[in-house]
Amino acid sequence: MNLVKLALAAALGFAATPLWAQSDPMIVRKKTFELPEYRTEGGRTIKQVKIGWESYGTLNADKSNAILVTHFFSGTSHAAGRYAAADPAPGYWDSIIGPGKAIDTNTYFVLSSDTLVNLNANSPNVVTTGPASIDPDTGKPYGMSFPVVSIRDFVNVEKALVDSLGIRKLHAVVGASMGALQAYEWGVNHPDMVERLVPVIGAAGGDPFLVAWLDVWGQPIRLDSKWNGGDYYGKEAPNAGLAAALKVISLHANQEEWARGTFGLQPAAEDRKPGAAMGNEFKIVAALDAAGKARAAGADANHLLYLVKANQLAAADPARIKAPTLLINSPTDLVFPPAWIERTAAAIRSAGTPVERATVTGPNGHLNGVLHIAQAGPAIAAFLAKPVGK
Repeated sequence: MNLVKLALAAALGFAATPLWAQSDPMIVRKKTFELPEYRTEGGRTIKQVKIGWESYGTLNADKSNAILVTHFFSGTSHAAGRYAAADPAPGYWDSIIGPGKAIDTNTYFVLSSDTLVNLNANSPNVVTTGPASIDPDTGKPYGMSFPVVSIRDFVNVEKALVDSLGIRKLHAVVGASMGALQAYEWGVNHPDMVERLVPVIGAAGGDPFLVAWLDVWGQPIRLDSKWNGGDYYGKEAPNAGLAAALKVISLHANQEEWARGTFGLQPAAEDRKPGAAMGNEFKIVAALDAAGKARAAGADANHLLYLVKANQLAAADPARIKAPTLLINSPTDLVFPPAWIERTAAAIRSAGTPVERATVTGPNGHLNGVLHIAQAGPAIAAFLAKPVGK
């Protein structure tokens, strides 16, 4: 495995061996949902809104078997399956979504959509409206004139998609990290529409320490002179700052067991020991740098900054959640530490709402909730099958 491939695998927490089985892939198709206009929670109107989405399984006759999967900060709608049999890897939660799996597509109709301002705006399989989109009123990219959007705005657009399919009640909303924040928003703002919540590696209610960390995520972009206040479309993009931001995010989303086990204190090159010269790097640093650069190719810097703001604004009150909740966390999570998860669970219970708990473990900290979610598969399957109120 060359350094770039190793870097991508390591920064995301993957081992060198395939994480998912390669046989009998579930082939999925990317679709586009459009709204003529959308009025944000902040009171601004966005015209010609588009988001991409995909689905797995079949919607039943009374449209009662729908499960919405909401994605994490750097994720997309591609939660399961492959767009083509030759794709090197399936969607991020393929281990739990599909025929006979925890979220059984023989039973459930599962849908997932790209959020507004999706990070991966330059990726071919992503459809999203955001600052890189053309403003119909000017014929130019929005840049930083794009309205501020929040997690609630993401949910509002998702609800419009769900409504367009004639779905009036969701069997569950399931999501990891930023997807968990969306699940909480669904539970708070659409209590009559959501029967169950499965937030994974995410705490509700907002936290000032996380607000500050999110600012650190975005800071390298703002320090890149090519960012130019967000006005870089048609010019050289601030890819150095974007790559550095993605490096910070990858490191924060992992933890020390991953760093020790994957890299140790090895040099990036055996003949360039870190102690011999200032320019000689450790392998972990070189790998994170390479991964950041590779991931930046499909991402957009302004979109990352808008995602940062949306996550900073997340403040759904967990005490208002009425839907039974299965709360899944990683004990070594540095983004949403266990104490925050306990606080969220206690707040949900305070309103008399039942809360179940499950954990996922592994070397990857926060990313255990993506990479090792299969550990929680039995708990998820049982929770989804349990009648509401039982």
